[in-house]
Amino acid sequence: MPHHLGVVMDPIEGITPYKDTTLAMLLEAQRRGWTIHYYTLADLSLRDGVAWGDGTRLEVRDDNHDWFTIGEREEAPLDQLDVLLMRKDPPVDSAFVYATHILEVAERAGVQVINRPSGLRNVQEKLAIANFPQCCTPTVVEMRAAPLRAFIDAQGQAVLKPLHGMGGEAIFVVKAGDPNTSVIIEQLSERGTRYVMAQRYLPEISDGDRRILVVDGQPVDYALARLPAAGESRGNLAAGGRGVARPLTEREYWIVDQVRPLLAEQGIVFAGLDVIGGYLTEVNVTSPTCVREIDTQQGVNIAGELFAVIERRLNADR
Repeated sequence: MPHHLGVVMDPIEGITPYKDTTLAMLLEAQRRGWTIHYYTLADLSLRDGVAWGDGTRLEVRDDNHDWFTIGEREEAPLDQLDVLLMRKDPPVDSAFVYATHILEVAERAGVQVINRPSGLRNVQEKLAIANFPQCCTPTVVEMRAAPLRAFIDAQGQAVLKPLHGMGGEAIFVVKAGDPNTSVIIEQLSERGTRYVMAQRYLPEISDGDRRILVVDGQPVDYALARLPAAGESRGNLAAGGRGVARPLTEREYWIVDQVRPLLAEQGIVFAGLDVIGGYLTEVNVTSPTCVREIDTQQGVNIAGELFAVIERRLNADR
């Protein structure tokens, strides 16, 4: 009897197939004979305490021009599924949070949800590093302009970013005395009404913002070093960075050891740790990427590792 996999994601027609991690996961599930059910946030609902999905059957292909076929709509309780992947990209806004509550109902009905819905709410991708000060560069989180200015002055140069962004969105490198400092802080904090994270600038960014993928607490042995494009301070692939897969360092294995207990406690089966110059900068849990780049360059199968974990868990439950 085939397993049934649900996936909640952004519209599949909008992805970039050759570098999309969710597609890599779906291709692996299909290779294993799983039946795939596709949902967007708008397809999820609650009815009298039961989680429902108004989704479609999905077939996928590793083809950059023709990568999916959507079947007929079929509305059913989510507890028909064995596993559901929550792969909706940030922002983690109210709609995202409400969806995790719906998925939590499905989880209580026996569906294995990856990552755990409560963990997606609890592990804020930027703030999570506060649990590991031993791994991090000096960092502050503030709404107020004066402390942010003081931090920039003390560090000489700092990176400022909003807590809700992704893909390098709205990240600024600010030097002490920069005449644009006030307007940058005003924009990021929306005039003192939203939190801003400031971190000491790490010149090692020129060697890459390294993404370490962690599957059920175990690191993939290669990080993807995302190298900034010429004239850029951001290594994010979405910001034009170039990804090069490199072996993990001893320091990076140590960082994974520090973070592993939190991931296990929160039910985060698939995570992406961002490291610059040996310092942890983010703990990505919503929809970590970089699987396809590492797979292609190093001949590994990270989605295969993930589904081996999933199938072991299903067998243990039986």
